[in-house]
Amino acid sequence: MAPPKAASHRPAVRRRKSGTLVDSILDKYLNVRFFKYLLLEPAALPIVGLFVLLAEAVINVVVIQRVPYTEIDWVAYMQECEGFLNGTTNYALLRGDTGPLVYPAAFVYIYSALYYVTSHGTNVRLAQYIFAGIYLLQLALVLRLYSKSRKVPPYVLVLSAFTSYRIHSIYVLRLFNDPVAVLLLYASLNLFLDRRWTLGSTFFSLAVGVKMNILLFAPALFLFYLANLGLLKTILQLAVCGVIQLLLGAPFLLTYPVEYLRGSFDLGRIFEHKWTVNYRFLSRELFENRSFHLSLLGLHLLLLLAIAKPTWTYFQSYVRLRRVEDQLQPQIDQQNREVKAQKKVRKAQKDKDEKNFTAEQQSFLKAFEKSLQKSSGAKATPAPTQSEPERYGIHFDRCTQLALLPFFLCNLVGVACSRSLHYQFYVWYFHSLPYLAWSTPYSLGVRCLILGLIEYCWNTYPSTNFSSAALHFTHILLLAGVAKQLIQTMRINNAAKKEQQEQQKKEQQQEQKKVQ
Repeated sequence: MAPPKAASHRPAVRRRKSGTLVDSILDKYLNVRFFKYLLLEPAALPIVGLFVLLAEAVINVVVIQRVPYTEIDWVAYMQECEGFLNGTTNYALLRGDTGPLVYPAAFVYIYSALYYVTSHGTNVRLAQYIFAGIYLLQLALVLRLYSKSRKVPPYVLVLSAFTSYRIHSIYVLRLFNDPVAVLLLYASLNLFLDRRWTLGSTFFSLAVGVKMNILLFAPALFLFYLANLGLLKTILQLAVCGVIQLLLGAPFLLTYPVEYLRGSFDLGRIFEHKWTVNYRFLSRELFENRSFHLSLLGLHLLLLLAIAKPTWTYFQSYVRLRRVEDQLQPQIDQQNREVKAQKKVRKAQKDKDEKNFTAEQQSFLKAFEKSLQKSSGAKATPAPTQSEPERYGIHFDRCTQLALLPFFLCNLVGVACSRSLHYQFYVWYFHSLPYLAWSTPYSLGVRCLILGLIEYCWNTYPSTNFSSAALHFTHILLLAGVAKQLIQTMRINNAAKKEQQEQQKKEQQQEQKKVQ
């Protein structure tokens, strides 16, 4: 009779243990406090990011399956690449239904590969799933930057990712080349922040080779090179970018160089007024006026000069913090190794002490403990344990805030001063907008209003006088807010420098008095 009785007790013990484990998990994670942490704490973004990527994968599949595909440029891309694959290297002869080929050589190679993969461009559904993969990969790169910087609350990124119909349309319903260029750009930014300079320069140059708008980041990148690498290594990285462009364009440069340069890097190309998102309120004559284009170029250069000094200061501070990381991180790692070794020693000693007791002694101790609990009517409480040292660590990656803001601001200046914005251009700066909004001193309501208005303007088709004017208003408001924050930061930086200089002077004076 004993064996059945023992067997009947074992399942009950297991249920109590599993119940305790489930209760502990519920108490720890299924509560309002942890939910607020996931929504509001930027440090929780790596966890939230996984759910965002999974949800976005489902959303993209639903969009592809349920929303009709709209043909705009895909057939033209395939026609242009087909001409190249047939042996034509004269850019003046590479054309599609929408006009001549106007993108650099990397675009030709990438879309030529898509031409083969999608059965000469006829398998549009496969192309849509490829672009869904591009969307998810780029989103992962963006979330990695936001996770490093710990600047923006997770709920902001969740809302911006899930609610933008235009962005999903650009990727999986239109198959534009802008997402490919931006994907390569964000890969390069991640590599630069990981200090993998040559590989980062390679991806940046490839991005420029897909579409020229990536050059809007170039002024910030040049200063970033100088701050981190110095003049000689900066020249080397610029040479890497240049050599890649030469290699990409070699088949065209060696045969019809003028046609290639004129077609792929045409800075004077005039956009059609009917497609503009940002200048609908202007007449067609003024929109196409050369003086208007030159005035926008002049404004662009003036704004770049205005943000050059703060950008340089931010980059120098970033470099200094990275040097501090290089000095402290080995010490932190050594300290953590010592803590880990101490834990192992304690655990080994505990196991050794338990082994010293015989089986009868251990069973007696357990029975004695249970009898005490029954007599007192109290539940089992764990014995007080000696507090163990925590793992040491500093989130040095937070200094990436000093690197990301100048890059995103430089691009925003270029977008705001663009001669014309088409709907697919939204992807140029969409993923940086939450970061820029949270880099302003505005209230939460104003930040959300800026993001909401920008989304409204890009989803108004065709654009109206009001939507295009509102887009300029939000750009100006965003630029003004970031500029105000930069000015405040520069004042604090200058005050700290003066205080440090005064302190050094006092110390020098005290030393001189001691010598005298």
